Amino acid sequence: MICRLLETFVEPRPLGPEQAHELEALTPTERTVLTLMGQGRSNSEIAAELFVADTTVRTHVRHIFQKLGLRDRVQAVVLAYSTGLVKSAPS
Repeated sequence: MICRLLETFVEPRPLGPEQAHELEALTPTERTVLTLMGQGRSNSEIAAELFVADTTVRTHVRHIFQKLGLRDRVQAVVLAYSTGLVKSAPS
């Protein structure tokens, strides 16, 4: 459901200098976590995929929010879609 909503209202756009700079502030692992969050994965699912503890994922999520000035997971998902980190799901 959320994928259809994002596909309807959020168009991927080329990264502007500000967004590119913001994403560059993320570590490779944080970028991976952001991508997985954008795909709708829970912290537990991300932890299992990356072979880390749930607390480690929560720490990465907190750092992503701080570095990118995000309030919540919804903003992170929208950012992941709008920057092209996450592509539309196949129909």
